[in-house]
Amino acid sequence: MPATSIDHAQDAARQVLVEQRSRQLLDAAARLMEREGSEAVSMQALASEAGVSVGLIYRYFGSKDDVLLAVILQVLDAFAVEVPRAIQAAGDDPIRRLAGAFAAYCRVIDEHRHAAVLTYRESKSLDAAGRERIKRLEVETSEPLRAAVRAGVESGALRASDPDLVAYNLLLLAHAWALKHWYFEKTMTLENYISAQVALALSAVIAPTQKRKYADLLSPS
Repeated sequence: MPATSIDHAQDAARQVLVEQRSRQLLDAAARLMEREGSEAVSMQALASEAGVSVGLIYRYFGSKDDVLLAVILQVLDAFAVEVPRAIQAAGDDPIRRLAGAFAAYCRVIDEHRHAAVLTYRESKSLDAAGRERIKRLEVETSEPLRAAVRAGVESGALRASDPDLVAYNLLLLAHAWALKHWYFEKTMTLENYISAQVALALSAVIAPTQKRKYADLLSPS
């Protein structure tokens, strides 16, 4: 194998290791901060939770605030990737694109439940620049969902005087899976939750002439 190919393979392997280690640290931080609160969490406590040395943590993050910001950004980064992907996979129908976007939000929330809760509870601990960055990215990552609602209204399939309100209601329903997971997990799976919430949300805004076309979404089995 040529030297350049070996170098590229080694670089790729190192990058995978960095990503895996970073995810390990962020997952541990999310669990610990949700349990104890960010103010009570030290870098030593985080090291113990993650099963690594404090020195290793400082190789990735300069401070506890950097860790908290990274935990929240991890969720927003996942939204930025998974929601457009789900919309694309749903095809051209605006209502199915909307349902796909909502499902993707819920699945990201499920994968990052501890971090999603921290977004609500601890983002106030960030400095002003960090809070503004989170707000900006939240608006950016919600745009595909808002666009799907607008497309549904423009097609006549949805009746909504304020598409943004519909979109943000859906976002809150997605986050509720994390915020009230302790309750919902008693009676339903994530997929049950997604289907039930899609049916509930669409029933309020779907045009009557479209109900038969989307019967599978409005009355999930």
